[in-house]
Amino acid sequence: MNNIHLAQTSQTPFEIDVDYAEGIYIYDKQGNRFADLISGISVSNLGHNNERIKKAIKDQVDKYLHVMVYGEYTQNPQQELANLLAKLLPKQLNSTFFVNSGTEANEAALKLAKRVTGRTELVSCHKSYHGSTHGSLSVTGNENKKYHVRPLLPGVSFMEFNNEADLGLITKKTAAVIIEPIQGDAGVRIPSKSYMAALRQKCNETGALLIFDEIQTGFGRTGALFAFEHYNVVPDILTIAKAMGGGMPIGAFISSHDYMHELTYNPNLGHITTFGGHPVCCAAALENLKILTEGDLINNVENKGKLFEEIISHPSIVEIRRKGLFFAIEMENSNLVQEIVLGCKAQGVLSYWFLSNEESFRIAPPLIITEKEIKETATIIYEVINLVTNK
Repeated sequence: MNNIHLAQTSQTPFEIDVDYAEGIYIYDKQGNRFADLISGISVSNLGHNNERIKKAIKDQVDKYLHVMVYGEYTQNPQQELANLLAKLLPKQLNSTFFVNSGTEANEAALKLAKRVTGRTELVSCHKSYHGSTHGSLSVTGNENKKYHVRPLLPGVSFMEFNNEADLGLITKKTAAVIIEPIQGDAGVRIPSKSYMAALRQKCNETGALLIFDEIQTGFGRTGALFAFEHYNVVPDILTIAKAMGGGMPIGAFISSHDYMHELTYNPNLGHITTFGGHPVCCAAALENLKILTEGDLINNVENKGKLFEEIISHPSIVEIRRKGLFFAIEMENSNLVQEIVLGCKAQGVLSYWFLSNEESFRIAPPLIITEKEIKETATIIYEVINLVTNK
């Protein structure tokens, strides 16, 4: 299955030869079925092959595809999606700029913060992950991902996540603090409400803009549409992607109209993208957002997470960190994690690793997972953990 003409990201890919996907399941060409409990890394929050999203895509394809670089023409899918986001978000987050991915959203957010404040220094967190392009990587707190491609952006400082004492790193020279409201690839690290309130206050005092990277936590994953809602703290800039498009590639950075207006002059076209806001992706994202917010799907996420946690709990687990259906299951060492992830795959259940926490494995199933599917898949994980830890 290895194809030298297709660039790879690792020497040991998961190598599932995908035939089709439906609901929470992926089927390979050999007829095997895998429960996708990682949602394509927090992308497929509504599962795979949703009929309404497919119809929205097909309807838009029949009208037009790309017609112009972002921002120059009026396109209904962009307009309607921006309007719905503004309706669902706090009033100061009322202007959306559509891009193609999470890392592009973060790159643009950093540019916007520098433009608005006239400052250059940035503050991020150790063990954070904000993307693989140079700017996003510069504010990512994982040296293993960075040292081969230095030099990166200057003027970046790193603080300990959820440590109020480190907020002193934020000064009147700071353009922005970029932070995940719940750290994802550090292994689902959940901050206290007091820390988040102190962070917001420190940014207010210094004039630094607060950027919340909700690329992994957005669109219902944590039991709220966006994770910042758990803390009653509103960012100055919000970045989103992954689950935004219902399986289609799209991202966005969102701020106030006044801040966004700064990108329109001196220079003109202060931020541009050719394919950002692609009409087909926006149509899919619009339908995805409608489905997520119409019923009780998001309201049921926390109870589903509790049930999963109850079943999966095993005496050999060091710690389960969870918010909604976003899990890190920490074991004694990385070797156990490797065996568990591969053991679950052999039993038809997909879990995965974290970039900055080798002792934990990831569970983030589609939000549509049923009680029956939770019981079946969580039981398999428990049994694999039991087998691996009792050799």
